Amino acid sequence: MGKEYVIRDQGAVHFVTFTVHQWVDVFTRKVYSEILLDSLRYCQENKGLEIFAWIIMSNHAHLIVRAKNDNLSDVIRDLRKFTAKKIHKAIDENPQESRKKLLKMTLTFENQIWFWEKGYHGEEIYSLSFFESKAKYIHENPVRAGIVENPEDYLLSSAGDAFGVRKGPLELEVFG
Repeated sequence: MGKEYVIRDQGAVHFVTFTVHQWVDVFTRKVYSEILLDSLRYCQENKGLEIFAWIIMSNHAHLIVRAKNDNLSDVIRDLRKFTAKKIHKAIDENPQESRKKLLKMTLTFENQIWFWEKGYHGEEIYSLSFFESKAKYIHENPVRAGIVENPEDYLLSSAGDAFGVRKGPLELEVFG
């Protein structure tokens, strides 16, 4: 990534994207996506993170979020740091991980964990129509990728909640 995004209004709602280093398909394994989901739940319960929409794809995640405590950059920093360490350790300790050597080599640089690409794409959500366009973009991501025919069929997203099909694993806030 070129320029690192800076959140100016720490209490505003933002669309953010986190990308796995070198776009490695880590979240094809449920164990790793569960770590990210658990971490997001922890941030909701303990750090004041509000989630409006989300998706975990094989090598990146999109979220529409806000921090109740006007500290979104801090919450994102802590979330990314914790998940990087926890997923890296899970890869190392997973006896069923057939890609262990490749993943460890790709997600390490100079003996340091490099799980997420530097920085993250972010955009402040300034209106209901902009929120709706970003939520639609998030939910249609697996459709565009050819994984599912309908957004609500993808289990690792808030589309099931948004379409009233099922309750997802994360509590969602209502924008507005």
